[in-house]
Amino acid sequence: MHIIEWVRQYGYWAVFIGSFLEGEAVLLIASFAAYQGYLSFFWVVALSMGGSFAGDQLYFLLGKHYAPQLLRRFPGIEPRIMKIRALMQRYHRRLIFTMRFLYGLRIAGPIAIGMSDVTWRQYTPLNFFAALLWALAVGALGYVFGSTLALVVTDLRRIEEGVIVGIALLALIGWWLHYTRRVKLPWHIE
Repeated sequence: MHIIEWVRQYGYWAVFIGSFLEGEAVLLIASFAAYQGYLSFFWVVALSMGGSFAGDQLYFLLGKHYAPQLLRRFPGIEPRIMKIRALMQRYHRRLIFTMRFLYGLRIAGPIAIGMSDVTWRQYTPLNFFAALLWALAVGALGYVFGSTLALVVTDLRRIEEGVIVGIALLALIGWWLHYTRRVKLPWHIE
């Protein structure tokens, strides 16, 4: 199956799920696909907004109801949580609205906000409008710069297998580096 066929068949699901989990790269790529005519820009923005909104709602509810268990299970997020809690004291609603634009705090942010005294009713409307603004801004960026990307990737059909293998290798190397730094293996070199 060629990558273009894959994008046409699974693109909208990938937009929703990718935006649910993290988002920016998925939305930029999907917006580029919309620029190329393979996806509808309206649906790319709508599904990325929906996925982003749903993901942050879930992370907020996890923070609200399962904070101690999350901190025990993922101790690495505690420094980010503490940083966000300090920022919450000072910026409160502005922080809720801008959290998804701050790199590295996309998942920890809603969890930390859930751990605070912010209620679901306070969080939900701000999260909704922030997700909408984020999807429009990042989606428009990907769409507008689609013409530039089109010049860079002139003949994707000819090199698509190599690109996919290259991306998979980079992801595997990134995972391996991340894993070996988190877990001290017997052969780990300092």
